[in-house]
Amino acid sequence: MSKLISLLISFIFLIWLFMVGFLFNKSVKKEIVEIFSKIKLNSDIVTKEDLENLPENVQRWLEYSGISGREKIVTVRLKQKAKMRLDKNKQWISVQAEQYFTTEKPSFIWKATIKPAPLIHIIGRDKYLNGKGSMLIKFLSLFTVANSEGKEINQGTLLRYLAEMVWFTTAALNNYITWNEIDGNHAQATMTYKGVTASGLFSFNDKGEVIKFEAERYGEFDKKFRLEVWSISLRDYKAFEEIRIPSKGEVTWKLKSGDFNWFNFEVTEIDYNVPLPY
Repeated sequence: MSKLISLLISFIFLIWLFMVGFLFNKSVKKEIVEIFSKIKLNSDIVTKEDLENLPENVQRWLEYSGISGREKIVTVRLKQKAKMRLDKNKQWISVQAEQYFTTEKPSFIWKATIKPAPLIHIIGRDKYLNGKGSMLIKFLSLFTVANSEGKEINQGTLLRYLAEMVWFTTAALNNYITWNEIDGNHAQATMTYKGVTASGLFSFNDKGEVIKFEAERYGEFDKKFRLEVWSISLRDYKAFEEIRIPSKGEVTWKLKSGDFNWFNFEVTEIDYNVPLPY
């Protein structure tokens, strides 16, 4: 009898997990649909004139990516697989994620499932909308681990959008981003939107590939926010819908105590200019 009761409890627990996860995903899906429903797709074509006032190295990157003569990217849906860890001494954890972007009014939603152990999962939603960021993390889809907002999150999510623009390169042409050439292989991009401004340094190789992005970004360390250098190394360029982008990368905090590589990703799918994703 005790085994039967244990099996019944386990079954109820699994059903409960499924339902709670379903409700969380439904809530995030509603947010995505609300953002995409306000976007109008257009057929504006990228021309050489659109690029001519940019620094030469930025022009080389955009030409290499293959955007000339193509429609400007307005919406993006991508999937990625990744590994993450919360401390140098912690084990790497598998992550499966989907991300949705809009570019004319910059925004994104990143939805991830993190599985530290069998039958144990953490779900996360990172959002940037109307110039504000928010981060929600739940253990077993129910217990809130983090629910962060504020000026530091706003700055961090803006920088994340700026860095991840390498996946939808026509966004570099939008007027909320200004460019300043540092030298032949480096250019500073400054993004200003809804009263928040932040800058990052793009590094290019001679082919025109972006190989690194670095910026001073707010991060939470020892339960306090502070500015630290946030660095992303980018590699393995592939063509998705004929747009060449880096498909793999490593994300590292460059701390006084030493580099902390905490997130490594691979983009597996991308769809551009999708209307409603659901």
